Amino acid sequence: MRTVMITAPSSNTGKTTITLGLIRAIKNRGFNISAFKTGPDFIDTKYLEQASNKKAGNLDIHLMGKDGIRNSLQMNSGDYGVVEGVMGYFDGIYNTYENSSFHISKELDIPAILVYKPEGEMFSAIPKIKGMVEFSDSRIKGIILNKVDKTIFLLLKEKIEEYIDIEVLGYLPKDTSLEIDSRYLGLKQVHENEQCEYLISKAAETLENTVNIDRILNLANNIEMEPHKYPQKRDITVAIAYDKAFNFYYNENLKLLKNICNVEYFSPIKDKKVPKADIIYIGGGYPELYKEELSSNILMKTHIKENAEKGTPIIAEAGGLMYLLTSIEDTPMCNIFSGNAIMTNRLQRFGYVNIELKEDTIIGKKGTIITGNEYHRSQVNTEEQPVFHITKPMNNNRTWECGYIYKNVLAYYQHINFLGNINAFNYLLDMAENIRKEG
Repeated sequence: MRTVMITAPSSNTGKTTITLGLIRAIKNRGFNISAFKTGPDFIDTKYLEQASNKKAGNLDIHLMGKDGIRNSLQMNSGDYGVVEGVMGYFDGIYNTYENSSFHISKELDIPAILVYKPEGEMFSAIPKIKGMVEFSDSRIKGIILNKVDKTIFLLLKEKIEEYIDIEVLGYLPKDTSLEIDSRYLGLKQVHENEQCEYLISKAAETLENTVNIDRILNLANNIEMEPHKYPQKRDITVAIAYDKAFNFYYNENLKLLKNICNVEYFSPIKDKKVPKADIIYIGGGYPELYKEELSSNILMKTHIKENAEKGTPIIAEAGGLMYLLTSIEDTPMCNIFSGNAIMTNRLQRFGYVNIELKEDTIIGKKGTIITGNEYHRSQVNTEEQPVFHITKPMNNNRTWECGYIYKNVLAYYQHINFLGNINAFNYLLDMAENIRKEG
């Protein structure tokens, strides 16, 4: 798969719009295009899926490991791959470039195209770009200028190529219709953005006229890979909550489950009961936005609690944790765990974590270390005893507790990618098989 990364010096440079337009432009040429996002984000990948019309993958060394990011490429292969970088190109964990888009570019041998948005500057852009291009074998092979008109583009292109050994591949003109509205968790969700398809189509059409897409395709590096080999199919049924309230799942997790287990989807908002299953998986999302609908579905809440009481393994992440509490902002929920979730006006937790299990759980024994990511504005008020000891990678002086168990239910704020925690994934499946045999 010939693959290229779109990156930038920082966030808020317009690289998402350019990535979406490029993906759609390549798709319009008849190629099977695969999209990827570096980092732990769920929402950006949904935009990438809209542009490519197929599931997108994440590439994250902390969450998935070096083998995991290669497995993600295998799971999501195509003729071409376009990777959208996260934050600034060199921004990694803590104050390093570990796990940055640059790190992943080097690890997978993916060339990068730098999106640069000049702001109140002309020639001053040249030393800034030069510093990034020439830093530590950056793998930056081209530049796209964003939010400039043709005259400024031509002036900057001349000087960039005069002073830096790099190609300027084109530009995207300033156009407010090509901007994506933001919301409190990164980018606004695709189903909320009525202009999404228009934005993607227009971005693709514009790039065809202002960017040398043929040259980008030539710069893309061919990554040799075999189709991903999944473990043997297991006679396990997993019921996955999926609707407008719960849809934050790593596609790698869903693909593993689909190819190894039998998967049934259900809606905690619309359905009356959970499908018969050996495992129930409730992911993250925005349950606080749909709390009244979730609360009014009494049959579903009752059935989930009945499954908990009879010992069905249930894993609930972030929004799933909130749903299993007594209430969200005093609106009644499943009441498996005593407590109330409240929304705040700022982030409570943000970034990568390492999880140490303080007790045996359905995803591992006491002492097991699991990698994850945490990002939420909600806060849980509970007296339940936590079973996770959380530390920040490269900053172990920041610690806290999380994760709650009741019988075979495990609920927590962190998001876990199974590709980087395959032992925890297999432990969960083994537990489910043993519980069914014993029951």
